[in-house]
Amino acid sequence: MSKLLHVSTSPHVLSKDSTHSIMLDVVLALIPAAAWGVYMFGYRAAIILALSMISAVACEYIWQKCMHLPITVNDYSALVTGLLLGMNLPSTVPYWLPVVGSAFAIIIVKQLFGGIGQNFMNPALAGRCFLLIAFAGLMTNFPSVDAVSTATPLAVLKNGGTQSLSDMFFGFTSGTIGEVSALLLLAGGIYLLVKKVITWEIPVIYIGVFAVFMILFGGHGFDVNYVLCEICGGGLMLGAFFMATDYVSSPITFKGRVVFAVCLGLLTGLIRVFSKSAEGVSYAIIFCNLLVPLIEKVTLPKAFGREGK
Repeated sequence: MSKLLHVSTSPHVLSKDSTHSIMLDVVLALIPAAAWGVYMFGYRAAIILALSMISAVACEYIWQKCMHLPITVNDYSALVTGLLLGMNLPSTVPYWLPVVGSAFAIIIVKQLFGGIGQNFMNPALAGRCFLLIAFAGLMTNFPSVDAVSTATPLAVLKNGGTQSLSDMFFGFTSGTIGEVSALLLLAGGIYLLVKKVITWEIPVIYIGVFAVFMILFGGHGFDVNYVLCEICGGGLMLGAFFMATDYVSSPITFKGRVVFAVCLGLLTGLIRVFSKSAEGVSYAIIFCNLLVPLIEKVTLPKAFGREGK
């Protein structure tokens, strides 16, 4: 009988996936867009990405060592946080800025709340928003393809100008290091979908709801070129595929992910259309991260036999 029955705690169905393998897939998916940013903005972009990743890993290691906690830097989660943060920075920032941002993301947002699996919002975006608030001037100085400081494509659109959709799609525009090429970010997102690291609900519904919002309230009507430019710019692709889908800070149920994605699309549209900011993705995601407990309270299915109809 002991050979027939095996009693153990959950989970009862195991997977070959691990935090290490999942984070490695995310890194692989981000490499093309990050490499393009280095190609476009030069050696400074490479240094900023390296500093961001190294400082994120170092902060996690030092904190866990000082607090006598298990060392988890080999799961690559800190590396992904550092890479995402670096990709969300302009290549013009001073070299100390990614170090400060990584320290905030890892220590304040991640480790102080219990480490991996316990953070209440995406650490990389929290670090970026902290830097935007604390060092707004440094964080909004964007270089163009000729290394001259210029406005982002979305800022130009918001002020009534026009932008080349092909330049925004392929990545020949100003912006942060990792957001300029919508094509490579889309390719990375598709890779994660094929590998089943993420599911389709959040990125597809997020982008779809945002597109509908911009058609209705963007002031340009059903202008396909305008709507596609809005989708390709401002880190929407980066946020939709790589940060809004964060396992810890997004809902776990299908219904919850749908509600979450709808909220993201609406809030991003509200910020872009009705505020002075031309971006909105970062603030939309971290605000909706705070709504996740409420979303799951409503959408989480009840246990069988408990409060059922």
